Amino acid sequence: MTDRAAELATKLIRNFHEVPLQALKREPHYDSAGARLARGTAAKKLGASYDVLQPGMRGCPYHLHHAQEEMFVILEGHATLRVAGEMLPVKPGDVIFIPPGPDYPHHIINTGDAPLKYLSISTMEQPEICEYPDSGKFLAEGSLESKTPFEVIDRKGESKDYWDGEP
Repeated sequence: MTDRAAELATKLIRNFHEVPLQALKREPHYDSAGARLARGTAAKKLGASYDVLQPGMRGCPYHLHHAQEEMFVILEGHATLRVAGEMLPVKPGDVIFIPPGPDYPHHIINTGDAPLKYLSISTMEQPEICEYPDSGKFLAEGSLESKTPFEVIDRKGESKDYWDGEP
């Protein structure tokens, strides 16, 4: 392979079997491992990860996005997609499409007896507001391009006045 070809391969290709998994565990509901695939690539508006979710566990809290659209590709295992207050079974080969907005809060629960393996793909729209209906929290985050990205996690409550703290 030429130097140019090797450089292109580094920027454009990831093999999810070769990227180290990072564990995310929080008893009693969350036990997964994932590999962010797009980091370090030429991707500007796409995010992707390879995720492995242990039996009986959830991948993340129930949430919804205001800007980002998501897609999940189930590779191995059986699970339940909790979405919009409903529980939908998913299996290998299923592709899940989650548009942004308040109509589709979601998360995946491994209801099988083996690890669930899936790809998570998302648009990386910024700024983003993510809401967590079960806890009343929200996440507000700013630009991916900024050297000092903006991120706040808080609970909904009394808003500040527009002029609060301003001279």
